[in-house]
Amino acid sequence: MPHERNAEIELRLLIEAIYLKYSYDFRDYSGASIKRRVNHALLQFDCKTISALQERVLHDSSAFLQLLQFLTIPVSEMFRDPTHFLAIRQEVVPLLKTYPSIKIWIAGCSTGEEVYSMAILLREEGLLERTIIYATDINPRSLEKAKQGIFALGNIRAYTENYQKAGGQRAFSDYYTAAYDFAIFDKTLRENVTFADHSLATDSVFSETQLISCRNVLIYFNKKLQDRAFGLFHDSLCHRGFLVLGSKETLDFSAYSNDFEALVKQERIYRKS
Repeated sequence: MPHERNAEIELRLLIEAIYLKYSYDFRDYSGASIKRRVNHALLQFDCKTISALQERVLHDSSAFLQLLQFLTIPVSEMFRDPTHFLAIRQEVVPLLKTYPSIKIWIAGCSTGEEVYSMAILLREEGLLERTIIYATDINPRSLEKAKQGIFALGNIRAYTENYQKAGGQRAFSDYYTAAYDFAIFDKTLRENVTFADHSLATDSVFSETQLISCRNVLIYFNKKLQDRAFGLFHDSLCHRGFLVLGSKETLDFSAYSNDFEALVKQERIYRKS
């Protein structure tokens, strides 16, 4: 249909315009995912067409920052998929303990829930003090929230249940202070965390790491961009380093499938060959 064809053209032009103006590269994100997010943004921006949305974001950087919230979906939870964190605790941590110092990269850290989950796990296993965590994302608002370590108190009950199922060794309330409708997490959990802007679509490797966690990010990429990300992870990991992915993500059929072996396949935990 002509209308649908026009919308496809407009969408491609919008994504190209964002890349040229703001250097955010969504060109190899899943087409269906981007289309769905942009259509949702149209309603919020009260724009009848994608072209109208493009005009606004090209001439108003604050409008682009607002659109970025739709394009990146900053949604997460602490100790998400508890069996995943339990597997890290049981299968990966004993091997991490053999390193004199540890560097961990959490790629696509969103608003920081996974960062604090990892920090709590490492503290309980006696590793946090000798670990540097790089927490990266392309969304500056999400990074700022992650730095603050303040989360809605209404979510804490679910986070507590996740923590307990993930093998938590203490009372979850030991790690935060409740104030009004928020839980403020212990600032010492982020003392060894570096929050930084980094795009898996355009940026390069920045450090050698022992473990990389990139969960529920690659499902929004097409195969070309997934392979680019896997290449970055491969080049960043030390010999026999660990890569952990989301429950719906896999190295199978990627260009790097032979460069990793499954350590806990069900939990998408891999080790560099």
